[in-house]
This record gives sequence, C-alpha cells and structure tokens, in this order.
Amino acid sequence: MDHNPSPIPEPHAKPNPNPVSTPKATPPDILRCAYMDIVVTDLAASREFYVDILGLVVTEENENEIYLRSFEEFIHHNLVLRKGPVAAVAAFSYRVRAPEDLDRAVEFYTELGCRVERRPEGFTKGIGDSVRVEDPLGFPYEFFHDVEHVERLAWRYDLYGPGALVRLDHFNQVTPDVPRARGYMEDLGFRVTEDIQDEDGVTYAAWMRRKSTVHDTAMTGGTGPRMHHVAFSTHEKHNILYICDKLGALRKSDLIERGPGRHGVSNAFYLYLLDPDGHRVEIYTQDYYTGDPDNPVVTWDVHDNQ
Repeated sequence: MDHNPSPIPEPHAKPNPNPVSTPKATPPDILRCAYMDIVVTDLAASREFYVDILGLVVTEENENEIYLRSFEEFIHHNLVLRKGPVAAVAAFSYRVRAPEDLDRAVEFYTELGCRVERRPEGFTKGIGDSVRVEDPLGFPYEFFHDVEHVERLAWRYDLYGPGALVRLDHFNQVTPDVPRARGYMEDLGFRVTEDIQDEDGVTYAAWMRRKSTVHDTAMTGGTGPRMHHVAFSTHEKHNILYICDKLGALRKSDLIERGPGRHGVSNAFYLYLLDPDGHRVEIYTQDYYTGDPDNPVVTWDVHDNQ
C-alpha cells in the first residue's frame, strides 16, 4: 500500500482572488496555541465530561467558570468552561513571545480594521494583559504573554490516569474561503505544514503551525466562521483506546463521533468526541516534528481517499 499522499501537479497553492490585505505593521510573534475559552450551557454536565471522564485538571472553579489544564501544562489553564445561554467559542487564545507583541497585535489588527479590545487585567483568571480581536475571518482571537504559573504535573504519576491528556495540541477552524484564510494566517506568521489541493492548485484545507508540530490551527472549508474542534494530546495511542473503553464501560460510547483511527493528514492517531453542548474535542497523538526552516509542505490530492 502506498502511504504517500497522491502527487499534485504544479502550480501549488493558487493565489486567492479575494485576499485579506497584508498589513504594514509587524505581526505579533506567536509561540503556540495556549487555551480555548468556550461557553457551555450546563456547567455540571460539562464538568463531568471534561474532568470526570477525560481527566483534565481543575486549576480553579466557581459557580460560573471552570479553569482546566492538561498534565504537562504550567500556565493557569488550557480550557475555560464559561456558563452561558448559548454554546459558543469566546476565544481561540495564543501566547506571544514578549509583552511588546501585544502592542504589535493591536497595530496589526487595527490596520486591518478589526474590532480590537485590550484589557491590562486580562479577560480570564490567571492571564494578564491581553488583546482580543474579531479577526478578518470573523473568529475571536486572543493574544497574551503574562501568566500565572501553576504546578506542572508531568512527574505526578500518582495522579495520572491511563488516558491522561498531557498537552493542548491545536485548534481547527471552519471557514468558507480557505485560500483567503491561508494567506491571512501566513501574514500572521503561521507556516503551512500540510494542505489539500485540487489539480488546479485550489486549497481546500491547510494545517498551519507556530510550534514545531504539524499545527497550532487548521483552516478547513465549510460554513463558518465556526470551531471544528479543539485537540488535546496523549503520549500514546493506547491512552486513546483506554478512553474508548472507559466510555463504553460508562455506557457513554454515544459521545464518540468518529474513530479511533489514523489521520492521513498529520499521520496522527485520533478520536473525535462531542461534549454535552456539541463542542467537538479531538484526542490526538503521534504526529511529527516540523521545526526546521526547510520542512517540506505535504500536499494531498483532494480526491485521495486516504
């Protein structure tokens, strides 16, 4: 069996006829995807899903919010569950390299004509000076640098379960114009690692990174703007199989939407779950290193069934 993606004839990545303008302002230097802030309609049901079933660690909580992190995280949280009347994403949040990058974010998005709000006290607990924007694609993005450190639980094997979620890995976003999204994200400093194109070079989806993995976010085609999923990593695929067994034993296997299986794009082992509000959560493991400056882009044929 050929495990290589089907070749695409040149040229790659046909230019988009409706690009987001490239700002003259320097973009913020993004380190990684850091947390997602989501609105849930039933906080108790969401707590059962994310804490009791998936095992995320509670950093702190109150009657309206729960702050959760993965086992290897040292910043305050990777996920905020915020009680509200309608399920939604409040922010796709990225950490930046230095406080000065918040000034750059303000300048970058102001030049694009986006709604920009900055709060020196932060928008969530444990996070300092932050900038939130509605980006040109309609997504709520956040940028921050200052954080409250918490205990990294990487050595606390007495607390690990067999399905331990160790890192926030990536976001995945749905937008109707992927070529437009791709160009904008490249202007923001993201690098494409894999994409899906047709024979005319039209991009149907693109996986883009800041840290040295396959992606910090992906842009996939469809009705949007909306979140496709948020993904947490495990160390091994047997951790994912344990989560499936646990869901089966709890008579909650209907929470499994797809998988477990192997992605073609990213080459990762995965499982898709739906939380009580229908937010999609991916459990993800074993993709590959992409940090070299000449890391080759992998292009898939949109007709390739792998």
